[in-house]
Amino acid sequence: MYDVTGINAGVPPSGPGCVECTSEGSWWFHLRRCAECGHIGCCDSSPNRHASAHEEATGHPVIRSYEPGEDWFWDYRTSSTFKGPLLAPPQHHPATQAVPGPAGRVPANWQDLLG
Repeated sequence: MYDVTGINAGVPPSGPGCVECTSEGSWWFHLRRCAECGHIGCCDSSPNRHASAHEEATGHPVIRSYEPGEDWFWDYRTSSTFKGPLLAPPQHHPATQAVPGPAGRVPANWQDLLG
């Protein structure tokens, strides 16, 4: 069972990519969705770690993978994964979107830059 505090299943995602990376002209490895407000941020393996920065800034405690084929949630309070409710669509970034992404911004040595 999961703690519903920090999950608002009716809120749609903020967009197809990391909000901050998109505005900064940066890139990401994988994407995470805030289960409370829908903010899309990049994972902790990405150079900028915007999903964790969002949690630190807002206190929103739960994220969900925003990758196709993944439906796990992460609770920052317990440092654990769990199965949670279905969130408002879409469930993942567009399947045609490059990983890492976005296309055209990923450096050739991207693997050397992962955290």
